[in-house]
Amino acid sequence: MILAHLGNGASVTAVREGKSVDTSMSFTPTAGLPMSARSGDLDPGLAWYLARTENMTAKQFHHMVNHESGLLGISETSADMQDLLAREADDVRAAEAVALFCYQAKKQIGAYAAALGGIDTLVFAGGIGENAPAVRARIGEGLGFLGIELDAARNAVDADVISTDASRVRVRVIRTDEEQMIARLVCRILDLDE
Repeated sequence: MILAHLGNGASVTAVREGKSVDTSMSFTPTAGLPMSARSGDLDPGLAWYLARTENMTAKQFHHMVNHESGLLGISETSADMQDLLAREADDVRAAEAVALFCYQAKKQIGAYAAALGGIDTLVFAGGIGENAPAVRARIGEGLGFLGIELDAARNAVDADVISTDASRVRVRVIRTDEEQMIARLVCRILDLDE
Protein backbone atom coordinates (compact mmCIF):
# COMPACT_ATOMS: atom_id res chain seq x y z
CA MET A 1 0.00 0.00 0.00
CA ILE A 2 1.10 3.56 -0.65
CA LEU A 3 -0.30 6.41 1.43
CA ALA A 4 -0.16 9.87 -0.21
CA HIS A 5 -0.93 12.42 2.50
CA LEU A 6 -1.12 15.63 0.52
CA GLY A 7 -1.84 18.87 2.33
CA ASN A 8 0.02 21.86 3.75
CA GLY A 9 2.45 19.19 4.83
CA ALA A 10 2.85 16.37 2.35
CA SER A 11 4.39 12.93 2.45
CA VAL A 12 4.22 9.58 0.74
CA THR A 13 4.62 6.37 2.75
CA ALA A 14 5.23 2.81 1.59
CA VAL A 15 3.40 0.27 3.77
CA ARG A 16 3.87 -3.50 3.83
CA GLU A 17 1.68 -5.70 6.05
CA GLY A 18 0.46 -2.69 8.01
CA LYS A 19 3.91 -1.30 8.78
CA SER A 20 5.65 1.68 7.27
CA VAL A 21 8.79 0.61 5.42
CA ASP A 22 9.73 3.99 3.93
CA THR A 23 8.52 7.58 3.95
CA SER A 24 9.40 10.66 1.93
CA MET A 25 10.05 12.78 5.03
CA SER A 26 13.49 12.42 6.53
CA PHE A 27 15.40 14.01 9.41
CA THR A 28 12.99 16.96 9.20
CA PRO A 29 9.62 17.39 7.50
CA THR A 30 11.31 19.71 5.00
CA ALA A 31 12.49 16.67 3.03
CA GLY A 32 10.42 14.81 0.46
CA LEU A 33 7.63 16.44 -1.52
CA PRO A 34 7.31 20.19 -1.99
CA MET A 35 4.63 21.45 0.38
CA SER A 36 2.70 24.67 0.88
CA ALA A 37 5.77 26.57 2.06
CA ARG A 38 8.43 23.86 2.55
CA SER A 39 10.86 23.11 -0.24
CA GLY A 40 10.91 19.33 -0.26
CA ASP A 41 14.13 17.60 -1.34
CA LEU A 42 17.02 19.88 -2.24
CA ASP A 43 20.62 19.37 -3.26
CA PRO A 44 22.64 19.77 -0.02
CA GLY A 45 25.13 21.87 -1.98
CA LEU A 46 22.51 24.62 -2.24
CA ALA A 47 23.18 25.78 1.34
CA TRP A 48 26.89 26.28 0.59
CA TYR A 49 26.13 27.95 -2.76
CA LEU A 50 23.71 30.46 -1.19
CA ALA A 51 26.12 31.12 1.67
CA ARG A 52 28.83 32.06 -0.87
CA THR A 53 26.72 33.92 -3.42
CA GLU A 54 24.03 35.55 -1.24
CA ASN A 55 25.77 35.61 2.17
CA MET A 56 22.83 33.55 3.45
CA THR A 57 23.23 32.34 7.02
CA ALA A 58 22.15 28.90 8.20
CA LYS A 59 19.23 30.53 10.04
CA GLN A 60 18.12 32.35 6.88
CA PHE A 61 18.42 29.15 4.84
CA HIS A 62 16.35 27.27 7.42
CA HIS A 63 13.65 29.96 7.29
CA MET A 64 13.63 29.97 3.47
CA VAL A 65 13.21 26.20 3.04
CA ASN A 66 10.55 25.95 5.77
CA HIS A 67 8.50 29.14 5.24
CA GLU A 68 9.18 30.65 1.81
CA SER A 69 9.53 27.67 -0.52
CA GLY A 70 7.28 24.93 -1.94
CA LEU A 71 4.06 26.10 -3.61
CA LEU A 72 4.52 29.60 -2.20
CA GLY A 73 8.11 29.93 -3.40
CA ILE A 74 7.42 28.63 -6.89
CA SER A 75 4.20 30.60 -7.47
CA GLU A 76 5.45 33.67 -5.56
CA THR A 77 1.81 34.38 -4.65
CA SER A 78 0.11 31.56 -2.75
CA ALA A 79 0.68 28.41 -0.73
CA ASP A 80 -2.94 27.29 -1.25
CA MET A 81 -3.49 24.57 -3.87
CA GLN A 82 -7.12 25.55 -4.56
CA ASP A 83 -6.03 29.13 -5.22
CA LEU A 84 -3.24 27.96 -7.54
CA LEU A 85 -5.59 25.64 -9.45
CA ALA A 86 -8.04 28.52 -9.92
CA ARG A 87 -5.31 30.78 -11.32
CA GLU A 88 -3.12 28.37 -13.28
CA ALA A 89 -4.73 29.10 -16.68
CA ASP A 90 -3.66 32.77 -16.44
CA ASP A 91 -0.61 32.55 -14.16
CA VAL A 92 2.39 30.59 -15.39
CA ARG A 93 3.97 30.54 -11.91
CA ALA A 94 0.81 29.04 -10.38
CA ALA A 95 0.76 26.43 -13.16
CA GLU A 96 4.44 25.59 -12.52
CA ALA A 97 3.79 25.13 -8.79
CA VAL A 98 0.88 22.74 -9.43
CA ALA A 99 2.82 20.84 -12.10
CA LEU A 100 5.89 20.38 -9.87
CA PHE A 101 3.80 19.22 -6.92
CA CYS A 102 1.99 16.61 -9.05
CA TYR A 103 5.21 15.46 -10.72
CA GLN A 104 7.04 14.97 -7.42
CA ALA A 105 4.10 13.06 -5.87
CA LYS A 106 3.86 10.81 -8.96
CA LYS A 107 7.61 10.20 -8.89
CA GLN A 108 7.52 9.22 -5.21
CA ILE A 109 4.58 6.86 -5.75
CA GLY A 110 6.47 5.20 -8.60
CA ALA A 111 9.60 4.83 -6.49
CA TYR A 112 7.70 3.25 -3.61
CA ALA A 113 5.80 0.92 -5.93
CA ALA A 114 9.21 -0.30 -7.12
CA ALA A 115 10.49 -0.63 -3.54
CA LEU A 116 7.42 -2.65 -2.58
CA GLY A 117 7.50 -4.79 -5.73
CA GLY A 118 4.05 -3.51 -6.72
CA ILE A 119 1.03 -2.21 -4.85
CA ASP A 120 -2.54 -3.24 -4.13
CA THR A 121 -3.85 0.09 -2.80
CA LEU A 122 -3.08 3.78 -3.22
CA VAL A 123 -4.64 6.12 -0.66
CA PHE A 124 -5.02 9.88 -1.04
CA ALA A 125 -5.51 11.83 2.19
CA GLY A 126 -4.92 15.31 3.58
CA GLY A 127 -6.50 18.56 2.44
CA ILE A 128 -5.23 18.33 -1.15
CA GLY A 129 -5.52 14.56 -1.39
CA GLU A 130 -9.12 14.66 -0.16
CA ASN A 131 -10.36 17.77 -1.98
CA ALA A 132 -8.44 18.30 -5.23
CA PRO A 133 -9.67 15.93 -7.95
CA ALA A 134 -7.54 17.73 -10.55
CA VAL A 135 -4.39 17.00 -8.55
CA ARG A 136 -5.31 13.34 -8.04
CA ALA A 137 -6.04 13.00 -11.77
CA ARG A 138 -2.68 14.52 -12.75
CA ILE A 139 -0.81 12.30 -10.32
CA GLY A 140 -2.64 9.26 -11.65
CA GLU A 141 -1.89 10.07 -15.32
CA GLY A 142 0.78 7.74 -16.63
CA LEU A 143 0.60 5.29 -13.73
CA GLY A 144 -1.37 2.72 -15.71
CA PHE A 145 1.75 0.56 -15.95
CA LEU A 146 1.41 0.07 -12.18
CA GLY A 147 -2.22 -0.98 -12.56
CA ILE A 148 -3.61 2.40 -11.48
CA GLU A 149 -6.69 3.56 -13.41
CA LEU A 150 -8.80 6.41 -12.09
CA ASP A 151 -12.52 6.72 -12.80
CA ALA A 152 -13.01 10.37 -13.81
CA ALA A 153 -16.61 10.56 -12.55
CA ARG A 154 -15.79 9.03 -9.16
CA ASN A 155 -12.71 11.21 -8.82
CA ALA A 156 -14.69 14.37 -9.63
CA VAL A 157 -17.04 13.81 -6.69
CA ASP A 158 -14.36 12.74 -4.18
CA ALA A 159 -15.82 9.22 -3.89
CA ASP A 160 -14.31 6.87 -1.32
CA VAL A 161 -12.98 4.67 -4.16
CA ILE A 162 -11.88 6.58 -7.26
CA SER A 163 -10.34 3.76 -9.29
CA THR A 164 -12.16 2.03 -12.13
CA ASP A 165 -13.67 -1.38 -11.53
CA ALA A 166 -11.00 -2.85 -13.84
CA SER A 167 -8.07 -1.17 -12.07
CA ARG A 168 -5.60 -3.67 -10.58
CA VAL A 169 -4.84 -1.12 -7.83
CA ARG A 170 -7.66 0.15 -5.65
CA VAL A 171 -7.36 3.93 -5.28
CA ARG A 172 -9.10 5.37 -2.26
CA VAL A 173 -9.74 8.81 -0.76
CA ILE A 174 -9.73 8.64 3.03
CA ARG A 175 -10.58 11.54 5.32
CA THR A 176 -8.02 12.17 8.02
CA ASP A 177 -8.30 13.62 11.50
CA GLU A 178 -4.69 14.25 12.46
CA GLU A 179 -5.51 15.89 15.78
CA GLN A 180 -7.55 12.89 16.91
CA MET A 181 -4.81 10.45 15.91
CA ILE A 182 -2.15 12.50 17.72
CA ALA A 183 -4.32 12.59 20.85
CA ARG A 184 -4.89 8.80 20.69
CA LEU A 185 -1.17 8.11 20.30
CA VAL A 186 -0.27 10.42 23.19
CA CYS A 187 -2.85 8.70 25.39
CA ARG A 188 -1.50 5.28 24.39
CA ILE A 189 2.10 6.33 25.09
CA LEU A 190 1.14 7.82 28.46
CA ASP A 191 -1.02 4.76 29.16
CA LEU A 192 -4.15 6.90 29.64
CA ASP A 193 -7.69 5.82 28.85
CA GLU A 194 -8.71 7.15 25.44
